[in-house]
Amino acid sequence: MKKLTSRLIAPFLFISLVIAGCKKESSDTLTPAEEETAARSSTESEEQSEMVFNDVFDNVMGVNSDVAIGGTGVFGRAINSGEAGKELGLDSLACLTVTKVLLNPPAHFPVKITLDFGTGCTDPQGHTRSGKVIILYSNRLIVPGATATTNFENYVIDSIAVTGTHKITNSTAAGAIQKQFTIEVINGKLAKPNGDYHKLNGTRTITQTEGNGTAIPGDDIFKITGSAHGQIKHGNLLFAWMSEITEPLIKKFSCPWISKGTVKVKRETLPNTSPWVAILDYGTGNCDFLATLTLNGVTQVIQLPH
Repeated sequence: MKKLTSRLIAPFLFISLVIAGCKKESSDTLTPAEEETAARSSTESEEQSEMVFNDVFDNVMGVNSDVAIGGTGVFGRAINSGEAGKELGLDSLACLTVTKVLLNPPAHFPVKITLDFGTGCTDPQGHTRSGKVIILYSNRLIVPGATATTNFENYVIDSIAVTGTHKITNSTAAGAIQKQFTIEVINGKLAKPNGDYHKLNGTRTITQTEGNGTAIPGDDIFKITGSAHGQIKHGNLLFAWMSEITEPLIKKFSCPWISKGTVKVKRETLPNTSPWVAILDYGTGNCDFLATLTLNGVTQVIQLPH
């Protein structure tokens, strides 16, 4: 089972705020119904952040083999239109424009690459993106120590407005065969049209377990560990939340979802023994958009964003 497009997240210090129209976070005053709402909205936020920031990771990696590995995310299907403003042979979406600016010419790095989805660009899987994703590469991402720092300009995916900074660092040890990447989400925020939002700061470690040494991105498989803390506004509830990967997540570049692993999600102040601690299980390795959610002793099959 799995969940759409990766995730990459980590810890963050939350300070409760009193906001007009919202309930101040309190472990003593939530009713059972509110506890269930908080648990389910926390799990939904975890799923959405996984989808959004996994998508960012795949696209940053996929631009081309000059800056990363090429051929992943929205770059998974090559074309050779030669259209102005395109990366020749590397765009998979006709509505996507890719521009490149050398920041210290004639040196190839650092380089800024902008993915411009315009006012609306829908991919073959039905996901609609708009706005810009702006990436600064310090070096080719397969080089240990290289970084790719991503910011967003009016960027929206499937009605979710995305702000904050996403940073990939190649943290592969010298001489190591397995590639390793550290992903940070800094002051991330996912906002819905109804005013609900999900804030997070987080760090995850992604280690390549299969596909090392081949030139085919599609056979790459990664193991993901890490945790996240943040804040959620859901209707009149405002509360701190946290997530922790308790069994490493398995991400295949050939599949748009997480296919295996478990995540514990809860309100930050709840003890781990609380029945309102949610367990999200992505399954045993199948490439699908199904997972199970266990909450208050009940396990049910849920659909992930797809």
